[in-house]
Amino acid sequence: MTSTPDIPVPEHVRQALADVRPGARIVVAMSGGVDSSLTAALCRQLGFDVVGVTLQLYDHGEAVAKPGACCAGADIRDARTVAGRLAIPHYVLDYESRFGQAVIDDFVDSYLAGETPIPCVRCNQTVKFRDLLATARELGAEAMVTGHYVRRMAGPAGPELWRAVDPARDQSYFLFATTAAELEFLRFPLGGFAGKAEVRALAGAFGLAVAEKPDSQDICFVPEGRYWETVARHRPGADGPGPIVDQAGTVLGLHQGITRFTVGQRRGLGLSGPEPLYVLRIEPEGRCVVVGPKAALDRTRLALREMNWLAPPPEADGLAAEIKIRSTRAPVPARVHAAGTDGARIELAVPEAGVAPGQAGVLYAGNRVLGGGWITREAV
Repeated sequence: MTSTPDIPVPEHVRQALADVRPGARIVVAMSGGVDSSLTAALCRQLGFDVVGVTLQLYDHGEAVAKPGACCAGADIRDARTVAGRLAIPHYVLDYESRFGQAVIDDFVDSYLAGETPIPCVRCNQTVKFRDLLATARELGAEAMVTGHYVRRMAGPAGPELWRAVDPARDQSYFLFATTAAELEFLRFPLGGFAGKAEVRALAGAFGLAVAEKPDSQDICFVPEGRYWETVARHRPGADGPGPIVDQAGTVLGLHQGITRFTVGQRRGLGLSGPEPLYVLRIEPEGRCVVVGPKAALDRTRLALREMNWLAPPPEADGLAAEIKIRSTRAPVPARVHAAGTDGARIELAVPEAGVAPGQAGVLYAGNRVLGGGWITREAV
């Protein structure tokens, strides 16, 4: 490391990396932001043989349909600058093709199927963890370390995934698809921080130029949140106008494409009436948007597919847990039943509004992540 003060490493960071052999080679996934940059600095300070890796995932010029440099250009430069400051090797890997197939194509197809996808989960599940973990092993690493705000805790049957100490920063909802095998190789040293201000202050103490860099807010390949434009670019003509109908099937109006809507949405319908109307469901076969009163959004049952269990699946009588159905909502009590080889049936203790197919349903026992899956369109 270039000349920096002798900065104490917080004890919770030491504990997060305590089971990695001293001086071992580790790969740090560096996005160019403050979280992953501080992660690299802390690992370097602890004496590990740190290798920084940044992924080139997509072309911003294509994303905004105009000439331009790669979207990650500035982020790659920031990551390289930090690596230079820390005197660690830094590699940029071209994963654009993998990202397009595993994340963007899935995102587009999901929207056209009447769902509301979460591409950040797919990215973590495929490109960042599955693919990058394999690359980290090829580089001789004994662990891969990321700047995610979650905790990896020792359990009687192996490592467990837990929520971060700071609930405002917790990212466990987006990491539910992390497998038990991947969790063996992963480490998350930022999960024990009490808040982002503490992270930025420590990054500043290390002299990292990104200490005050703003957090990214939007989906990286969707400019200004216009999902339908991204879908149209990748599947020209696949979406188009269709009817807006009430629960009885009466046509109330027309819309310009189902990709502009999600369950629970009120704005953008262009309808007037005696009471507000909300999107209840989307029927992609006829490009139909079904609307109704707010009370009709309430659900007490739902089904999950592609379950990833980080704890033993439920026995025959089910499992008491909490479920989080949107990243911005608090978990609610539920009864969980296994369904088939990779599904689950959920009975909610209290009604939840706006349960959207394509979103994640993540199960918790206190702070521990039990597993999760994708909410289906089918009623339970």
